[in-house]
Amino acid sequence: MRSLAARRLAVVSGLAVATLSLAACSSGTDSTSDSASADTTSEASDGTSDSLLIGTTDVITKLDPAGSYDNGSFAVMNQVYPFLLNTPYGSSDVEPDIAESAEFTSDTEYTVVLKEGLTFANGDALTSSDVKFTFDRQLAIFESGADDGNGPGSLLYNLDSVETPDDLTVIFHLKSANDQVFPQILSSPAGPIVDEEVFSADSITSNEDIVAGNAFAGQYAITDYVEGSLVSYEANPDYMGLLGAAKTQYVDVTYYADESNLKLDIQEGNIDVAYRSLSATSIADLREDENVNVVDGPGGEIRYIVFNFDTMPYGATTADADEAKALAVRQAAADLIDRSEIAEQVYQNTYTPLYSYVPDGLTGAPQSLMDLYGDGSGGPDADAAAKVLEDAGVETPVALSLQYNGDHYGDGSAAEYALIKDQLESTGLFTVDLQSTEWVQYSKDRTSDVYPAYQLGWFPDYSDADNYLTPFFLTDNFLGNHYENQDVNDMILEQAVTADTDARTALIEDIQDAVAADLSTLPLLQGAQVAVTLTDVSGAEDTLDASFKFRYAALSKG
Repeated sequence: MRSLAARRLAVVSGLAVATLSLAACSSGTDSTSDSASADTTSEASDGTSDSLLIGTTDVITKLDPAGSYDNGSFAVMNQVYPFLLNTPYGSSDVEPDIAESAEFTSDTEYTVVLKEGLTFANGDALTSSDVKFTFDRQLAIFESGADDGNGPGSLLYNLDSVETPDDLTVIFHLKSANDQVFPQILSSPAGPIVDEEVFSADSITSNEDIVAGNAFAGQYAITDYVEGSLVSYEANPDYMGLLGAAKTQYVDVTYYADESNLKLDIQEGNIDVAYRSLSATSIADLREDENVNVVDGPGGEIRYIVFNFDTMPYGATTADADEAKALAVRQAAADLIDRSEIAEQVYQNTYTPLYSYVPDGLTGAPQSLMDLYGDGSGGPDADAAAKVLEDAGVETPVALSLQYNGDHYGDGSAAEYALIKDQLESTGLFTVDLQSTEWVQYSKDRTSDVYPAYQLGWFPDYSDADNYLTPFFLTDNFLGNHYENQDVNDMILEQAVTADTDARTALIEDIQDAVAADLSTLPLLQGAQVAVTLTDVSGAEDTLDASFKFRYAALSKG
């Protein structure tokens, strides 16, 4: 019997998810246990538990690295896939992971030498051929659109080709010289190395085929996968990477549709760790609970509204298309948003107002939006919004369809967007049709021109300002919102290859000034990382670091 049986069943009861109890039975658990008091957690020889149960409201889109570009999916990838370069605990700087060495061997060549004897959990050898296959398929799937616009292939904009002179050597040929971010990109969602014997070269491989193929070489392998409910992990004894052996042998992650159930289960000890996403009210309550620890980490998360340049009011494909009027609508919305009110009323200041595209704490955050919109000090200005609409000849109220998602971004999203609706409508300048869709459908619709304006959130792939610019504002970007500005595109490419720190910072600030004038997206809030653990769980403080990767292998209990 697996050691988490009883507590898993207690969680199942709270969630009322029948498939989860079936998964518990199928993995050899004791289905007759019906309460947390029957917990049979076993201990390792050093007195620590060999198992952990983690709860989250995140949603997994795909396990295939080429098919998803969201935090819920990347959270899984960080546990099970190897990377050429990675960030050690407590750092945002990349170092060789399954690589023995990695360095520029010319201005446009980045050479990686793999460690000897690497294997996937299924026994397949992991060689340079798998690395070339990984990046070739990322580009092929991205360029063909087989990822439905949801893959991270846009991050590989500077990759020209991959050469493998022998089984251990990989040479990345780059289009532009002196790429300052390419090593970081190798640690990003575009970087998980996959098994060419399991994955398709030109299409997305199903979750079922990946799990069945045991195509993992990270700190953990997935042993059980129930869509939307459960992922079970077992430590991979053959992992040879930077991060070392997992501290806990078995980890089960349960997926919650309702964050209130997540809060209840961590309070009652039915789970060991709650990570993403608890509401601000829940976090405040839990800080007063002596049975749990609330652990805070540095925040790189941002929340923002995306405008679709084709389908928004006066967008390029609408019946009354008018570029100047569409810009005025975006500007008026920016004038009316009160970020401080949202941060305080909805999130009790666990999020803070964001007036730049690069969040505070990273080099190059000039607060361009504060200077351009509202009252000039961060507050709203209804008169400014009315004037910009009148000057552009826009009839009011403007009818705006605005979409948000609650199962991926947490229960606070409903209150956040209800308040945004009120802020836009209270002046009589807008009427907002506010709608919500479940994430699996949402992630497809947003890149299919279904939503004229919609909510997104962002966790960085690597700790550099580039990661808040390149994925969003290059001509071919993951937003798929039809924004094009050649000057912005050129500046983004230039900053990525500018070695002088001051010159690069100036470019990063200029990019944000230009995008703030265009308003492809409207940044709203910046948030911290928060995990809640039982008092006998340690390691959360080690993995809540500036890499923004929550790695289960750092956690232990007892």
